[in-house]
Amino acid sequence: MARAFLFVLDSFGIGGAPDAEAFGDLGANTLGHIAEFCAIGAADRPGLREGPLSLPNMSALGLIHAAKLATGTIPQGMPVPNRVYGAYGAASEVSRGKDTPSGHWEIAGTPVMFDWGYFSAKGDAFPPELVEAICREANIPGILGNCHASGTDIIVRHGEEHMRSGKPICYTSSDSVFQIAAHEQSFGLDRLLELCQIVRRLLDHYNIGRVIARPFVGTSPQTFARTGNRRDFSVLPPEPTILDRLVEAERSVHAIGKIGDIFAHQGVTKLTKADGNMALFDASIAAIDEAEDRSLVFTNFVDFDMLYGHRRDVAGYAAALEAFDARLPDLDRRLQPGDIVILTADHGCDPTWRGTDHTRERVPVLMFGPSLRSRSLGIANTFTHIGETVAKHLGIAPGHHGRSLI
Repeated sequence: MARAFLFVLDSFGIGGAPDAEAFGDLGANTLGHIAEFCAIGAADRPGLREGPLSLPNMSALGLIHAAKLATGTIPQGMPVPNRVYGAYGAASEVSRGKDTPSGHWEIAGTPVMFDWGYFSAKGDAFPPELVEAICREANIPGILGNCHASGTDIIVRHGEEHMRSGKPICYTSSDSVFQIAAHEQSFGLDRLLELCQIVRRLLDHYNIGRVIARPFVGTSPQTFARTGNRRDFSVLPPEPTILDRLVEAERSVHAIGKIGDIFAHQGVTKLTKADGNMALFDASIAAIDEAEDRSLVFTNFVDFDMLYGHRRDVAGYAAALEAFDARLPDLDRRLQPGDIVILTADHGCDPTWRGTDHTRERVPVLMFGPSLRSRSLGIANTFTHIGETVAKHLGIAPGHHGRSLI
């Protein structure tokens, strides 16, 4: 038996990216700053968590050592374990963006060496000719927002007018993305998804990476809440990824969470949706129990980024990390000889950093399994080494970028 389980803790950076200054992120460190806030009591929240950041299982897999590789320092308040049980390292991104598709595609062996298109942060975000085309082809009376915004804030700001007028709420960020929020009942979920498909086609000319459907429910700014029916409409990766190569070799690829959307549903043999980190972990456990020999289970744990990183919620991020860490023994007990688990991330989203956007950081690479010996993997100069590690473990030919870490 040789199976691979690749878990992406969305936005769990560990600082130290060599090109962070070019992105305005010199000094950003998602793990390091969360640990610092926890150590001084600034991430205590009654009923949620308190005290230093406690990640005993990931620490035993080498998280503290990986953080020291990335930055030269140990996260404040986190004890160094006497023994490490996993193979650990850090990885630097070479793709030109610090966004979700770039990070995931590079993890899957395909770096993004072109520049994405982006929308203006000044004035109206979207060109008038694009807005006109969207309204005409989708038969909508107009749009609301048309700016850079936080997804939760803009729903509070425009939700009631959206429900009265039927105009969808359209916004963007520093990522290459066009996001559309609409009420599941008054506007309709199916109609929102159809609108996103129209916008996806119209945006190909602008080289925009993703269109994201952001459905919500509620009747007032106080009760508006986004639902788990988010859907990403991505462009295809620029060349075949490890997912495509596995399917071509007649292997199974189980995509859990938003993995299918990120890869435009290419290279996926089974898709499982789930809402929330714990539901995603449950779905991953179920996939592990049924995964075939030489198959890949690929999961994105989106809450770290969506609920806590972008919202700059340090206590929430810390609690989510601690909850994830507590589930790892259950995962470990289900592994069979020959299995390998890789924990990593696609970028950073330091909740202590200025603004609300992703941060350019190195990411952890923590690997473990019944037959894998403990050792340092050093610092990989590209995320593609992660995908090539999966390729080698599952016995398929290497790709054009990167090399196996084991």
